[in-house]
Amino acid sequence: MKIAGLDIGTTGCKLTVFDQKGTYLDHAYRDYPVRRSGSEHEVDVRVVMDNVLAVMKEMGGKYPDIAGIGVTSFGETFVLADENGTPLHPAMLYTDSRGAKECRELEEKLGSMRIASITGLRPHEMYSISKIMWIKQNRPDVYRQAQHIFLMEDYVVFHLTGKTQIDYSLATRTMAFDITALKWSGEIFREAGIDIGLMSEPVPTGTSAGNLHREIAEQIGLKEQVRIISVSHDQVAAAVGAGVFDSDTAVDGAGTVECVTPVFDGLPDPQVMYDGYYSVVPYVIPGKYVCYAFSYTGGALIQWCVETLAKKEKELARAEGLSVNTYLEHQFREAGAESDGPTGILVLPHFAGAATPYMDTGSKGAVIGLQMDTAVSDIYRACMEGVAYEMLLNMERLKGSGIHYKMLHATGGGARSQVWMQMKADMLNVPITALKTVDAGTVGSAMLTGIAVGCFADLEDAAEHMVETRQVYEPRPEMHRKYQEMYQKYRELYHAVRPLM
Repeated sequence: MKIAGLDIGTTGCKLTVFDQKGTYLDHAYRDYPVRRSGSEHEVDVRVVMDNVLAVMKEMGGKYPDIAGIGVTSFGETFVLADENGTPLHPAMLYTDSRGAKECRELEEKLGSMRIASITGLRPHEMYSISKIMWIKQNRPDVYRQAQHIFLMEDYVVFHLTGKTQIDYSLATRTMAFDITALKWSGEIFREAGIDIGLMSEPVPTGTSAGNLHREIAEQIGLKEQVRIISVSHDQVAAAVGAGVFDSDTAVDGAGTVECVTPVFDGLPDPQVMYDGYYSVVPYVIPGKYVCYAFSYTGGALIQWCVETLAKKEKELARAEGLSVNTYLEHQFREAGAESDGPTGILVLPHFAGAATPYMDTGSKGAVIGLQMDTAVSDIYRACMEGVAYEMLLNMERLKGSGIHYKMLHATGGGARSQVWMQMKADMLNVPITALKTVDAGTVGSAMLTGIAVGCFADLEDAAEHMVETRQVYEPRPEMHRKYQEMYQKYRELYHAVRPLM
């Protein structure tokens, strides 16, 4: 028997297969295009579904004894569909600016704090409900034909099983879900003028939607008895896959986007969360919540530095049989003993705008403190520092919310960098466990699927099988003191740069 996790991302989908003990076996990936034209950012969900079926068929051909597939997806993006689930328009991505006016209208009717107290979200046009309002006002023919409003998880689940259900964590990304009552907010839908009956049924994270349609099973080479599981929003799946189940630990998702996800044993302080634009999301464990503190540019900033500035270093690294990242880290170490600490360069990592705690899409990146002898490796390390300083800033802002984690579990490609992991441990003054799991979201999806089909007894049992530690990095007091001195300057950087740009 095999289990699998299906991860539906903005630009591609991946199906990863594990055996019944949680050992990785194989995966299939397909990408799909995203259309960005001015303010309109869209994806054709029919193409998404075609690629979902393609990865399922590829893995089904190799592993016909897959017993369950868990579905996780990116958030916010939605599509209106007819009674058969046929999309009526291209899906609007979270970065699509349409819906800003409608979001303000909803705020005027209900008040920002009222919306936040219901949904756990400070109002913003990135969330689904205001864009759905835009569709109704500007594409009334589309809205009149709609029989369903799907996000990506429930869109795929519906097409695989015929069941209309969405897990609590993904439902939260609409800004129309009541996070304490765990149901759609009638008050918000009423003021938005949207039919609540078009939405899928909210269910707990990890709920089975039933078996595959016979036609789908025959098409992709799997048995009709395969169970399809509604897992979660991708960040919640990543927390599960990192083995983070209580408030003593938090996740450091060191991927393209840098995201720290702490766990709360109850509802956190609403004012702190509101002030920092932090989402409050129901977790897989009843009564617990998580929040997302994130920067749009984590690994993406490191990649920018490599692609833009390190062209020569890429060639030299290739000649030595090294990755350019490893080469640059070696260069920095070879500069001398003083290299093991702050560079003295400040990087504001807002190269794609600012996420929490500012949510300022107009903010720009900055590099401050360059000198004639500054090397590419210095800037490379300073970019790492900038991402880590931004997370320290977020953790400082969250102190009043009740977080008290004592350990970070790091996942993603950045967890492979010993330099970056030690830097974060020193800067945040907390031990960091780097996990072998790079793709924690897929692992989390498979863990919940394994529980649903009987491979694992519970979360702890699943984690024992599937969450593996690579290395633990302990904070060094002297380095923490040095980073704190630079951090005090970093705290002023956004406010100094923003008026100029």
